[in-house]
Amino acid sequence: MYAAVRRYEGVTDPAEAGRLVNERFVPLMRQVPGFVAYYWLDAGNGVMVSTSVFEDRAGAEESVAKAADFVRDNLASLLPNPPHVLAGEVVASA
Repeated sequence: MYAAVRRYEGVTDPAEAGRLVNERFVPLMRQVPGFVAYYWLDAGNGVMVSTSVFEDRAGAEESVAKAADFVRDNLASLLPNPPHVLAGEVVASA
């Protein structure tokens, strides 16, 4: 399995960002081949974090590209700063 984690800082409206991600972005993630799971969390203080899990590296990489496009096209005013992105192979899970 592979995962991609994106940390967004300076989120202007976490509730609205969460609503839009849930209604519009989650369905996009489910269409990516190898999809396993997706999580969007509010870490407080204007920080939100997403985690995408896929069966293979290609799916994780596609999720990063789709997230960048989605934020640019739908969430730019809510997520004004570029995310910190980490991706890699899942080496332990429960």
